Amino acid sequence: MSHPFSEAANLFQFPPSKSPHLMNPLVLAYIGDAVYEVYIRQYVISGTNHRPNHLHKAATTFVSAKAQSKLLESLMPMLTEEEVDIVKRGRNAKSGTTAKNAEVLEYRHSTAFECLIGYLYYKQSFERLKEILDFALATKLQSTQ
Repeated sequence: MSHPFSEAANLFQFPPSKSPHLMNPLVLAYIGDAVYEVYIRQYVISGTNHRPNHLHKAATTFVSAKAQSKLLESLMPMLTEEEVDIVKRGRNAKSGTTAKNAEVLEYRHSTAFECLIGYLYYKQSFERLKEILDFALATKLQSTQ
């Protein structure tokens, strides 16, 4: 019997209408936010405390603009030139909105992080995406110990 997650690729069958290189960085950030959120939610649910309030609080320590901004700072030395270019595009994109609980620079760096995640996702660089997501998780867990 096949594992139910082996069919997950079929669930996400709608490719973007453009190459990731040509996409608006805010569109990449939009999907990157969702990809990162699902990754973090799966991690939080892998724990034993499944009370909804606990799950939400635990997840928000990872997905806040402040946390993502700090994470991007740690991530920068390991990024390729291409990835740094995508981060810069995401950071410089004018969104017209601001975060409720973050400084402007934190919000822009958070958007840059999400842009990178979205870019790797749509580029189907899943091995590299997993490497960065795993690094993000490990970095955050180390900072809370």
